[in-house]
Amino acid sequence: MRRALLAGAMLAAVLLATAMTAGPAAAGLADRIGGTFMLMADEFIQAFQPVEGIVVSLDGDEVFLDIGAARGAQVGQEYTIFRKGAPFAHPLTGRPLGRYEDVLGWAQVRRVQPEFAVAAFVAAPDKPKPQAEDGARITRGRIKIAVAPVLDMTTAAADLRRVPYLIGTVLERSKRFQVVDPIAVGDIFAGGGLRVEEMLARPEWAVRAAKNLDVAGWVVPVLLERRGAVTLDVTYISAITGMALFSRRLNLLPNSAVEEQRFPWEPPVED
Repeated sequence: MRRALLAGAMLAAVLLATAMTAGPAAAGLADRIGGTFMLMADEFIQAFQPVEGIVVSLDGDEVFLDIGAARGAQVGQEYTIFRKGAPFAHPLTGRPLGRYEDVLGWAQVRRVQPEFAVAAFVAAPDKPKPQAEDGARITRGRIKIAVAPVLDMTTAAADLRRVPYLIGTVLERSKRFQVVDPIAVGDIFAGGGLRVEEMLARPEWAVRAAKNLDVAGWVVPVLLERRGAVTLDVTYISAITGMALFSRRLNLLPNSAVEEQRFPWEPPVED
């Protein structure tokens, strides 16, 4: 606990020093990115709502699930596919407590219909293929993710080191995600052994880096500029395959909008 508090204090000091030395323009851009992500955060959170269903059938590398749009299925979701095993009971009372489970692989949703979803099946090593009535779920527990540093494709050349912290705080407060300390994530990229653009282009690199952090996926923010407009693109990458499962893009909020939009962890403005 003390170690976590110390790390948080160090991060706060770094963020404060960055904001003081970066200048108004740089600090403002980071705030605009954080504010823009807040507008798309609900879509990320909704895609990871807990749900459980079953496998209906398997056709080649595609698996059909009984989870459709009516139950919250979305393109880009990743379900764990499992098979229930023998039951287990309390050793003293003999009361049934549950059943053992064997993870067979993962299903990445490609198409969604009102009553079912079609997903690409990714097999776990040395496991059998799924069968009808095997289980499919998005866990009720918090999903551990890492937020990558911003890939800035604009000419702003601003200091955006605060952005992963802003994004991570929004996701943590949803209670659906456990976000890895941005300092630990930044260390992976600071050494020069990995760049964000390489992770987007080479799935195996994203998988390798995810294993080092023991995460289920990456959230990758990219700042783009086209025809004078600056947009924020945020992509979720699977730690299982390294593939981008879904992406959301919004025009960056202007400074005036950010001043009016308070972050949820900030105190309200008092007259």
